[in-house]
Amino acid sequence: MDISRDEQRILHLLAQGGKILLEKDERKAITDIICLTRDGSRYTACDIRLFRKLKQKKAIASSGGGPYRVTRRGLQLVRSELDNR
Repeated sequence: MDISRDEQRILHLLAQGGKILLEKDERKAITDIICLTRDGSRYTACDIRLFRKLKQKKAIASSGGGPYRVTRRGLQLVRSELDNR
């Protein structure tokens, strides 16, 4: 399965230890998506469209109500780079 360049970037960040946090309103609708690198800095290129695509491809998942992290499927989709750990 081929993934876009933006999806590739997000998966690289998550593979290196990053996470995706969701902010929801009182109706449980997503209002904001916060993508954090392992250093704690915010990556602003992640939006709702990209988040839904990654979730639909089962490349990211949340367990126990925690932040979204990369799955084994996501690690298979991401192409290796020198700085991946």
